Amino acid sequence: MKLDDLLHQTGEWLKCVGPNSEIVISSRMRLARNLKGVPFAHWSNKKESEKVFAMVKPAILESGLMKDALFLKIQDLSNIDKQFLLERHLVSRELITGSDSKAVAISPNEVISVMVNEEDHLRIQAMESGFNLKDAWEVINSLDDELSQKLDYAFSVDFGYLSACPTNTGTGLRASVMAHLPALVLTKQIEKVLHAISKIGLTARGFYGEGTEASGNFFQISNQVTLGLPELEVIDNLGRIIRQVIEHELSARQLLTSQQKELLHDRIWRSYGTLKSAYIITSKEAVELLSSVRLGVDLGMINGVDGKLLNELLVVIQPAHLQKLEAKALDAAQRDVKRADLIRQKLTSKD
Repeated sequence: MKLDDLLHQTGEWLKCVGPNSEIVISSRMRLARNLKGVPFAHWSNKKESEKVFAMVKPAILESGLMKDALFLKIQDLSNIDKQFLLERHLVSRELITGSDSKAVAISPNEVISVMVNEEDHLRIQAMESGFNLKDAWEVINSLDDELSQKLDYAFSVDFGYLSACPTNTGTGLRASVMAHLPALVLTKQIEKVLHAISKIGLTARGFYGEGTEASGNFFQISNQVTLGLPELEVIDNLGRIIRQVIEHELSARQLLTSQQKELLHDRIWRSYGTLKSAYIITSKEAVELLSSVRLGVDLGMINGVDGKLLNELLVVIQPAHLQKLEAKALDAAQRDVKRADLIRQKLTSKD
């Protein structure tokens, strides 16, 4: 398996399957782990970072769940390749900033990625399509069990798994979902919903997580606290709140179709028409228009276009993907032309 193979496949989390996949794009679990007796990554010198790398690489690749995994050293990657992995949600910005002894291991179906020497020695991630927290947890828990047989984790009886950031100490678990909430945005209820979840220990971020704003009505909702809470309680709490968010979004969609049906039809079909006819389009505009089309597909207003294609487009229209498809660097104006061309091709082929 090579890095460029990812360009021509659909990651499992983008396949638009699983419960409530019309609203929840993906479910993700992430565990923070550190090795006993080695300084945290931010305080490690080069020799200590190399020691971590040497210890964890064989442990990861010998895991049954990571059979045939792609293992990449960050320092060996071009800037476009780094951005490409970020756009696929397989690495963090932290990992691709600096490169000494940093790496990522990616399972063939992109369900699992393991980052090495990020903020913590290991960041283990599992992503599944739809509202599927249980399956994502089972995958990551199994991998963590395998790795713990080969690696000695930094653990405290009083505090749990130790991490570089206090908010990750305890279970080290960050559970999240990527939700598409266009109706809550259109009915101006989204701020009320996000404020409510923030009061109960959850946080909402943009499509690419921490430090990004919501784009195209996509929100990443996750827990903020891991200390003092068992893993299953964290997952159950998130699942309970997400079910309520789903109900609010469905109610908002019903409200729009009953009270603003013509305006909604107009918005959706204008978006679809623009995507199928534009010759220049920015990433921001494309994501917003794809959001409207996705809503139209979910409501049965547009036929012949599936959610999987729209999910794929959200990723492949990003800058690094476009440049890898062209096999050369493109400036912003060239990317806007290539993006529009790609979208037209994909949507026209479905007619």
